[in-house]
Amino acid sequence: MVETVQGAGVVVTGAGGGIGAALARRFAAGGARVVVNDLDADRAKAVADEIGGIAVAGDASLIVAEARDALGGTVDVYCANAGVGSGGSEAADESVWALAWDVNVMAHVRAAHALLPDWLERGGGRFVSTVSAAGLLTMIGAAPYSVTKHGAYAFAEWLSLTYRHRGVKVHAICPQGVRTDMLEATGSAGDLVLQPTAIEPEAVADALMKGIEEDRFLILPHPEVAAYYQARAADPDRWMTNMNHLQQKWETAE
Repeated sequence: MVETVQGAGVVVTGAGGGIGAALARRFAAGGARVVVNDLDADRAKAVADEIGGIAVAGDASLIVAEARDALGGTVDVYCANAGVGSGGSEAADESVWALAWDVNVMAHVRAAHALLPDWLERGGGRFVSTVSAAGLLTMIGAAPYSVTKHGAYAFAEWLSLTYRHRGVKVHAICPQGVRTDMLEATGSAGDLVLQPTAIEPEAVADALMKGIEEDRFLILPHPEVAAYYQARAADPDRWMTNMNHLQQKWETAE
């Protein structure tokens, strides 16, 4: 188990189920003191009771102060995991775009804004951003999700390059399909692209712990994403053509 986890004060947002619950369980198993956050108070309490943690329900953007108090004044690790899997195209209602932007990007920005003064003063802190392979690549049928996950990745990258010399560690987790309620909600596009290689949430938690141990920024629970990312950068037009073929396959199947 990762030594830096033992005794640490950890906050996991969106931890009432799925990846967040798996992260909370894994941190608790490693000896961390864990705040379990979720909009659903009952789900947060259920996970917190299971792991001996502390439930703090509410908007992930606004719970840093309460979570810090619950941990005795110090947050060592903050997992910005809460997210929304908004599908749709450019024609999606602006409220859909606004929610995706607020939850997938701005919640991370607000949390960092609240955490960084203490971390910079102490010379240490760890920010974990649950992004998605869609933040490195893209996802058909889900413009709001893809665009905002690109934003989440960009913000995590900016945090890392800006503050790493001051002791702040940042990790961006970018899985493809994970067997959660969010995957089920992706419909036929998810069935085509994500379901065939989907992994369990616990595999994501395993990948994070290994990434923390190895002090890596980019964490890929699906290792093949590295090759896809390299191919996209090396030949963008070929990448777009291949993705368009996937789009056409999806449209034909619809």
